[in-house]
This record gives sequence, C-alpha cells and structure tokens, in this order.
Amino acid sequence: MTNLHPGDQLDHFRLDAVVAISGMATIFRATDLRVSRAVALKIPHPQMESDPVFFERFQREAEICRQLSHPGVVKVMPDESSGRVYMTMEWVEGRLLREILTREAPLPADRALRITCAICDALDYIHQQGVAHRDLKPENVMVDSHDRIKLIDFGIASRAGARRITFGKFSQLMGTPEYISPEQVKGKRGDRRSDIFSAGVILYEMLTGKTPFLGETPLAVMNSRLRNDPIPLRSLEPNLSCELEEAILRALEREPAHRYATAAEFARDLSHPENVVAGQRRKAGYSDWRTRLPARKVALYSALAAIPAVIFGALIYVARFQ
Repeated sequence: MTNLHPGDQLDHFRLDAVVAISGMATIFRATDLRVSRAVALKIPHPQMESDPVFFERFQREAEICRQLSHPGVVKVMPDESSGRVYMTMEWVEGRLLREILTREAPLPADRALRITCAICDALDYIHQQGVAHRDLKPENVMVDSHDRIKLIDFGIASRAGARRITFGKFSQLMGTPEYISPEQVKGKRGDRRSDIFSAGVILYEMLTGKTPFLGETPLAVMNSRLRNDPIPLRSLEPNLSCELEEAILRALEREPAHRYATAAEFARDLSHPENVVAGQRRKAGYSDWRTRLPARKVALYSALAAIPAVIFGALIYVARFQ
C-alpha cells in the first residue's frame, strides 16, 4: 500500500482522492497546483518501487504511453524530474465499463456495438504503433456520457521488438481469467490478436451480461477456452442476428490465425453486419477439420469415404448384366 493519502502534496500536485488501488500501484485524482488542473497520478507502492525489474516495467509503461496520441487512449504527460517514481496522466471524466456492466448489463445492441467499435478504433491505432495492450477488460476501459472511450492501464502492454521482461509478481496479472486469450493461457506473450479476442469477450458480455467461458475457479475459466467453444450467443439473446453472432465467434476463435487480422476488420463487420455471411468461418476453413490435417490424410480419408459408393456402383453393374 502507498504511504500517501488524500490531502498530501507530491511535488506540485495535491492528492485529492484515491480512485483505484491494485497490487502494484495506487491511482489518485490530483490537482496540478501550477495550472489548477485535475490529473491522475499512478504511484507505485513502495515495496514495488524498490524492485528493479518492476521499475523497468513501470518505466516502459510510461514510455509506451507517452508516445501514443489518440482520443481513445489515455494521455500520459511528459516525464519530469522528481524524487519519487510516479506517472502523470490526463484526468478522464466518465465511468469504468465495469461499473456500467455491473449496473446496466446487458446493454442495448446499438450501444454495445458503438462502444466496441470505439475500442477497436483505439486498438487499431496502438497496434499500428507496434503496441499490444494484453490486458483489455471492462476495468481498463473508461466510458464518458457520450459513450466515447479511453483505454487505460498499459501496465503489461508490450511493444514489438522490445525485450521481454520476466517478473514473478506479474505472473498472476498477465491478463484476467475471463478475458485472457487462449494463447496467453498457454504462456505465450500475446499480441494484437489477443487484444481482438478480449474485445470479442467484452462485446459478448455487453450483449448478454455473461462472459462466453465459465468455470467455478479462475483456472477452470482459463482452461474452458482451451477445450470448449463459447456458449452460443443466441441461446442467451435470441433476438441478436446470426451475422452479429458470426462476427463475435470469429473474434473468439481459439487459434489466433483464424481471428480477424486487425481490429479495424472486426469493427467493419460490426458496423456492416449485412456483409457478414453466417457460417462463413467454416466455409473459409475456420474450425474445419480439413485445415488441421495434412493434405495426404485428407486425400486418404476422401478415398475411404468413396469406397462404399464404388462398391455400390459395382453391385448395380453386376446385377444389370446377370
């Protein structure tokens, strides 16, 4: 826990209120006394601040965020010399998507799609910058009164080509069980398609009030996505269209290569469901048994399947000439 409290002053900031506490840091709403402007300060807990690997991870998060500039991504202010490690961010008015879901889920389809398309727009931007969020969940999406969004908390984000940081205390935080992608469950680093999977889970939850993979424990939830298909969307909300279900199922494909290649593609299908053909994943080879077998085995099984027809034809031929 932090040793700072509301009313304390840190450099030229007055700490006004605690807005969030995690195992790694505390986020305060603060006032920049130089310009009387509200900001958010992310201050690591003292025991984390003294860990050199965590310090590198925290510095990388700040560096990544300072280089991002998009309306859908929380802005991090330039670094300033200070005797204490912290991150200064813009203050975002609004509510966490988690709070909205807790109070209002399921959301109307048009609102859920509007929020998801905004998330996808922000994701597409960060992905083009070589950044993957890797912990996309309702707790990390701020929504304002006009349903404009901000992605927040890039604590385990990765940048393409950057050295991988191994930090024991992060092992429990590499994604959240309900939203983590199958490849992250397997211990892989996660990339932009992992974010697309998580966006699909969030949309599914907004539409149904439930996540697509269930279990009695976090481990069971994570294992479910390795072994089971999502709970059929339209079994929970029959009024949703087949085309929308198809788009979400593609985002939730177990194999990353079978998902949308970009967040922009996912958003395009959500915005124009009339262009989505129900069943197209299987027609295109998604989840098709033929895509998982070598060509030689496919040919063998095809030949075996033809044997009964050949035998039947031979019997008819013999019967005709007897």
